[in-house]
Amino acid sequence: MQLSAQPYEERLTAPRSWWLISLLLGISCALILLPFGTLPMLGGLVGGTAAAAVVASSYGSPRIRVVGGLLIAGEAKIPVTALGEAEVLDAEEARAWRTHKADTRAFLLLRAYIPGALRVIVTDPEDPTPYLYLSTREPERLAQALSAARAAAEPEAAEPEAA
Repeated sequence: MQLSAQPYEERLTAPRSWWLISLLLGISCALILLPFGTLPMLGGLVGGTAAAAVVASSYGSPRIRVVGGLLIAGEAKIPVTALGEAEVLDAEEARAWRTHKADTRAFLLLRAYIPGALRVIVTDPEDPTPYLYLSTREPERLAQALSAARAAAEPEAAEPEAA
C-alpha cells in the first residue's frame, strides 16, 4: 500500500479555555473539601483538575488523517476511492449542515468549538451514508489532500484490470 501523495493529519484538540475550566473545576473541588482539612483539599484540587483534564483531553482526541489511500476520521476508515467531491463549509454553512440541512444517515465527526468543516460526498453505492461531515480547522488543506489521495489511488485501481 502506497502512502498518499499529500499526507494530512489533524487532531481536533479542545480549546485552551477548556484547560482553564479544568483548573477552575479542580479549585472548586478543593473548596468543597476545605472543611475536611488540608489533605482532602489538596486531593480535591489534584483529583478534580485531573478528572476534568481527562474529559477535555478525551473529547479533543479524535484525529482526521489521509494516509495510504484511506480517510481516517475518528474511528471510521473510508477508502478515498469511495469518496466524491469535498465541499469546504464556512461557519454559517457548517452550522446549517449541522442543523436543518443534516441527514440522519450522514457520518458526523462534529466538534462545535471548530467553526469550519468539510462535507464529503460518499459515492459507494453499497454504503447508505450520503456524506461525511468533518469538523476541521483547515478544510481547504483536507480537501486538497483528499483530491491528491483520490488521484493517486485511481491509477492503482485501474492497473489490476489492465493486467
